[in-house]
Amino acid sequence: MAGICSYGGYVPRYRLNRGVIFGAIGWVNAANIANARGEKAVANFDEDSITMAVAAGIDALGGIDRSKVDGVYFASSTLPYKERLNAGIVTGALGLEDQVRAADFTGGLKAGTTALLAALEGAESGRANNLLVTAADSRLGKPASPQEMIFGDAAAALLVGKEGVIAEFKDSYSVTYDFGDHYRGAHTKFDAQWEDRWIRDLGIDQFIPEAVNGLLRKTGLQVGDFAKVIYPVHYPAARKKLAKVLGIAPEAEQTNLQMEVGESGVAHSLVMFVHALEEAKPGDKILVVSYGSGCDALYFEVTEEIEKVRDGRGISAALANKAELDSYTKLLVWRNILPADFGKRSEEDHWTRFSAVWRIRKMLLGLYGGKCTECGTPQIPAQDICVNPECGAVGTQEPYRFSDKLGHIASFTGDNLAASPDPPAIYGQVEFEGGGKFMFDFTDCVLDELSPGMPVTMSFRRKYYDEARDISGYFWKAVPAKEVK
Repeated sequence: MAGICSYGGYVPRYRLNRGVIFGAIGWVNAANIANARGEKAVANFDEDSITMAVAAGIDALGGIDRSKVDGVYFASSTLPYKERLNAGIVTGALGLEDQVRAADFTGGLKAGTTALLAALEGAESGRANNLLVTAADSRLGKPASPQEMIFGDAAAALLVGKEGVIAEFKDSYSVTYDFGDHYRGAHTKFDAQWEDRWIRDLGIDQFIPEAVNGLLRKTGLQVGDFAKVIYPVHYPAARKKLAKVLGIAPEAEQTNLQMEVGESGVAHSLVMFVHALEEAKPGDKILVVSYGSGCDALYFEVTEEIEKVRDGRGISAALANKAELDSYTKLLVWRNILPADFGKRSEEDHWTRFSAVWRIRKMLLGLYGGKCTECGTPQIPAQDICVNPECGAVGTQEPYRFSDKLGHIASFTGDNLAASPDPPAIYGQVEFEGGGKFMFDFTDCVLDELSPGMPVTMSFRRKYYDEARDISGYFWKAVPAKEVK
C-alpha cells in the first residue's frame, strides 16, 4: 500500500517575540495583546515559499537516491510566480532529473493535504512513485492586525511511494466549501479575514467535525483509536471545544506550534504531521486534518520502517536552531512594507535574461559543477578543461552536485558599502571538501560569528528581487554549520 516513505521540515532561523511586535504597534489595536504571547518564525530577507520548500525537500531526501524521484508537488498560497512553474524551480534546486512530473497546488489553505492526496492516489495507481510533496507559506498580515501576530513561516516535505513506507495511507474524506473566511485577491499583499466568531462558529466548528466524522463512518473507527490527531486551529478556545466535541484525549492532541512557529498556512497541517512522525511508534494511527475552503481528513498507520528514519530530520532540529530577531522594523523592511534607502547601489537594474538563465540552469538551481573523469577533480563552474594542472584533460567533465557537499570558509569580508537588506553584506570564498572553490554570499549569520576554516552548508536562497518586473532570482548561499544542542 502507498504511504509516506520519508519526511522533512524547515523552520526559518529567525524568531520574533510577539511582545516586540505589540510593543512597537500595539497602540493601534490594544486588543492584540491577546495574541502577544510566544514567538513567530520569520523568514529571512532572502527566503520565500520556494526556498523554504527546497530546504524541507532536502531534509526529506537525505540518504535517498534523487534519480528515483518521479515528481514534485508544491503547495503554497504565497507562490512567488503566478505564471512560471514554481514546482519546476523546486525540482531544479533539488537536483532532480528533468524527466519528472511537477505541479503547483494553491488557492486554499488545504492545498497541502490536497497535493498529498494527489501523490498518494498516484502512487496507489502504480502510474507514479516516489513523489515529493512540499508545502511552504510566508503569509503577510497587515501591521497591527491579528494575522501579523498569528502567522509564522515554515515548510514541510513528504516523500510518497510504495517501498519503505513508514506510514501507510489508509483512507480519506474531504469536504469543499467556498467559505470566505480568509481571502486575498490577485493584486493584494496582505491576508484579510472575516469576523472571528463567524469563522469559528460556522467554519471551524462545523467543517472539521464534518470531515472527521465522515472519515470515522467510512472506516468504522473511533477518535480514540488514533494516537495523534492533527488539526490546524490557532484559536485556543476553539481547539478546546473541538477536542471536547470530537472526544480527543489530551495526549492525542498534536501541538499546533502556535507559541513556537505560528500559523504557517498551507504548510501547517503537514508541518504538524512531520512533527508527529518524529516521535511516532509502529502501530500508531494518525489522523491529519487540514482546514481552509473546506477540509481534508487523512488516516495513516505507522509501520516498523519508521525506525529507519530516526536521524534528526524533521521539525524539531529546525526549532532548536534559532536566533532572535529583535527588531520589528527590520521585518517590515524585509517584507517591503516599510521603504528604506539602501543607497545608490540599490538602484542597480536586475535585468533577468532568461536565455542566459537557461544555459546555466543546472548550476544556478542545482549548484552543479563538473568532475573530471580522468583524475576525479571537481570544479565549479564546469569547464571544458580540467582545472587540475597535472591533468588538463579536455572534454572529460561529468555533472557534479555541490549543493549537498560540506564546505569551509577560505576567506570572507563584511561590506558596508554594498546594498543589503541586512548590512553588512557578507561574502567570500568557500572551499568544498573533496575539491572545488567558489565565491558565495553568507546568510543566517553575523560577521562576528565567522572565521576561516569554519564549516558551512549550502542553502538555496533568493539572490535578488527585481521589483520593476516582479521577478525573483535564486542562487545558493553559504550558512555556517551550527551544532544544535
